[in-house]
Amino acid sequence: SPKSTAQPLFDLCPVITPHHLPSTVPLPSPFPPSIALRSARRPPRAFFMSRERRLPLVLALAAAVVGVLAVASPRAEAELQVGFYNATCPIAEGVVFAEMHAILHEDPTLAPSLLRMHYHDCFVQGCDGSIMLRSRRGTAERDATPNRSMRGYDAIERIKARLETLCPLTVSCADIIAMAARDAVNLQSKGPWYGVETGRRDGNVTVAEYAENDLAPPDSNIVDVKTFFSVKSLTAKDIVVLFGSHSIGTSHCEAFRKRLYNFTGAMDQDPSLDARYARQLRKLCPRRGGGRGRRAKVPMDPGSGFTFDLSYYRHVLATGGLFQSDGSLLHDPATRGYVERMANASSPDEYYQDFAAAMVKMGRTDVLPDSLGEVRATCGVFVD
Repeated sequence: SPKSTAQPLFDLCPVITPHHLPSTVPLPSPFPPSIALRSARRPPRAFFMSRERRLPLVLALAAAVVGVLAVASPRAEAELQVGFYNATCPIAEGVVFAEMHAILHEDPTLAPSLLRMHYHDCFVQGCDGSIMLRSRRGTAERDATPNRSMRGYDAIERIKARLETLCPLTVSCADIIAMAARDAVNLQSKGPWYGVETGRRDGNVTVAEYAENDLAPPDSNIVDVKTFFSVKSLTAKDIVVLFGSHSIGTSHCEAFRKRLYNFTGAMDQDPSLDARYARQLRKLCPRRGGGRGRRAKVPMDPGSGFTFDLSYYRHVLATGGLFQSDGSLLHDPATRGYVERMANASSPDEYYQDFAAAMVKMGRTDVLPDSLGEVRATCGVFVD
């Protein structure tokens, strides 16, 4: 991979004004319990090429890597743990929590994007904060098509700036993104609390093509989705659990327009999409896509787009979901079984526990060892 060196450069508690925090900010108390899980094996990365050519090759590469790992010496990796900063910056999680409380109070719509940012960061070169890096030539991850609608970069920089005044060059951008994702789900969307493992290092390489290649497009079928996730050591259960993140947030029409108007290339509609729901989507997103259609933001979970709950699974089971990839969950026995169970569950407790475990597992993806990573003073430095 080409290398570029970065240049140095609501409410569960009362409102805390983050810019007036004392130098010793206590962790909000009582803090919810932590969750710690076993480490996951590092997955291989995908090649640059069309999806049709790349998917079989990715599968072959994954099998080959397993064989190589059996005889090769393991690469040293960072040791993640809940409470990693207890000795070096014990107020770290409290500062992130307080800042997130204020940020979401100012703009509640940031919660889904901050959750999405953690996923996009981890799936592209691992959880290394590289999604924050910038390029004057427009070749950074944040410039890639899947990230052009991403919001929340300023929120991460705000949290980082506050931490730098209290614990300089200590807390990585990658860890801030991971903690902010957890707090976004918990504070604004009434989702679960879980212990975030920390200790990640930041990378200094960002390439737009990596994001284009490694993130599953919204028009993926279940075979594609399972391939993209399997090379990150994530299982079918992890897929269907993490897709539950679509319980919050909105999408632009372009992400699912093909499903409405040209599903197979014959100007047709996806037959698995509920007809009544399709009519509603067509009104919001006209065929020509001009005017209102370009500006429209469609809830991924109609009627419950700001609450982290089981409504997403009921929506997918009843209508086929907003994206083709949502509907694809019904085309695999394992993922469909989970969708049906959650759609009929009387309590979200099982899902919350599964979501916490899947997020912790995803958060271990390709974590950089100390020798290759860094902690920088600013997350969004330019690499060119």
